[in-house]
Amino acid sequence: MQLTILFFGQLTDITGTDTILLDAVADTAGVKEVLHAKYPALANSTYAIAVNKKIVSVNTLLTPNCMVALMPPFSGG
Repeated sequence: MQLTILFFGQLTDITGTDTILLDAVADTAGVKEVLHAKYPALANSTYAIAVNKKIVSVNTLLTPNCMVALMPPFSGG
């Protein structure tokens, strides 16, 4: 199963890219684990996770071809 991971804002500075592909990750907890191992500075950052354009606040199972986005804090105005 391949997942598209998108990064926004200062998270692109940490990762050096705005998009990566991940294989064999079953849920959002697994995504965080893989990304924190690959980009240790990400573990110290605050961000929200969205799966297929919906923000999730609990561990969420992922299906093939899911799009996962990591977004830094933002405010409306």
